[in-house]
Amino acid sequence: MKSKPTNRLLRTAYPIFVLALGFHPAPAQDLPIRLTAEQAVSAALSDNHTLKISSIEEKAAGSRYRETDAVFLPQAGISYSAMTTDNPLNAFGFRLQQKTIGSADFDPASLNHPGATPDFMTTFDLRQPLVNMDGLYQRKAAYTATEIYRLKSQRTKEQIAFETRKAYMQLQLAYQAQKVTEDALATANALYRYTQDRVHQGLLNKADELNIQVQVRTTESSLAQARSQISNASDYLSVLMGRPPGPVYATDSATADNYQPSGDSVLSEDRADLSAMRKGIEASRLMIRSTKMRSMPRLNAFGSYQLNDSRALGFGAGAYLAGLRLSWDIFNGNSIRNRNATLQLEKNQLTEEYTQYKERSVAELNATRRQLADAGFRINQQQTAVSAAGESFRILKDRYEQGLSGSTDVLLAQTQLSQQRLALAQAVFDRDVTKAYIEFLTASSKK
Repeated sequence: MKSKPTNRLLRTAYPIFVLALGFHPAPAQDLPIRLTAEQAVSAALSDNHTLKISSIEEKAAGSRYRETDAVFLPQAGISYSAMTTDNPLNAFGFRLQQKTIGSADFDPASLNHPGATPDFMTTFDLRQPLVNMDGLYQRKAAYTATEIYRLKSQRTKEQIAFETRKAYMQLQLAYQAQKVTEDALATANALYRYTQDRVHQGLLNKADELNIQVQVRTTESSLAQARSQISNASDYLSVLMGRPPGPVYATDSATADNYQPSGDSVLSEDRADLSAMRKGIEASRLMIRSTKMRSMPRLNAFGSYQLNDSRALGFGAGAYLAGLRLSWDIFNGNSIRNRNATLQLEKNQLTEEYTQYKERSVAELNATRRQLADAGFRINQQQTAVSAAGESFRILKDRYEQGLSGSTDVLLAQTQLSQQRLALAQAVFDRDVTKAYIEFLTASSKK
């Protein structure tokens, strides 16, 4: 009898002892973060890593274009040289540049056998391009390349927005699958409890109880998989939004409203990827013109100012030199001609690829429209099927409780109802994704 107060004392002291050791109860699981489709798309367009890479590529193209400013801007440089020589010609030239020639320097002995003659020369050079037609066309081609990357970046944004909406819909589908599985598990558990009671009363066989127990365990496994799919879909959505994986998101519910597909959506000639391909053909044409212009004369100006002194860091004598240079490559081993032939073939290839890509895009849009119509039809069919499966399950459940049907029939009816509900959710998902994909296919770069 004395042990009971002792046991109560231990039970009372145990929580205090645990807290004193620094142990704490396990934290509650974090609640899902509420997220709308618009919020997900906005976050993806702001922080998606693929978009950041595309933006860097676009800026790099702009930087390459600015490199062609050299076609117009002057080039200037400065140099400082220190030299010494006893070469008669160079020694006399040094003194001449230093403007220190005297009558004694014309003595044959001094001219033929000069001593070590130093020269410290400071030179300022300036080169100004005037007429370089090949460079002008290269500059135009580089500008076209910036347009290509701008359009590519825009198309990437459209693609990321579509992928984010699709991922959001996949998360909605995962929640719908969880809801269907939870309802099926609740129904199976209710049947299991009912069957257990009837088995204990001797009204049903043990086989019925075991049969339903198998259904309960199978549904529990399906529920665990459904919850894992929610976590997987949330992680993928986090990656698209440029966030670390881990949080679980809660979504708005998808609705199976009546949607009538519109036939007004057509492939836009101004879609970003199609426009980018046309810009690529234009850039190829400009490069052909640039190569042809390499055979034309070039006109450039040049100038320099030179300071010479016999002392280090001396700037005693100064002189300038300025002029124009007209150059013309008359023959260069047919390299320009062959280069033009290669560029023309590449341009023809781009043209054919553009035509092929456009035709495939039209075919893809037509197929997607048909898929949208099919999805709408499937939704209507599945709504009817869900209603029929629900009524069938209700009737068989009532008959089972009255002892007029077996557990197998009830379980098959419940499985059929769950399958039809999942098929309806899949049809809604397919319809919504197809709608978003049609918007993606018919997007225009002119917004």
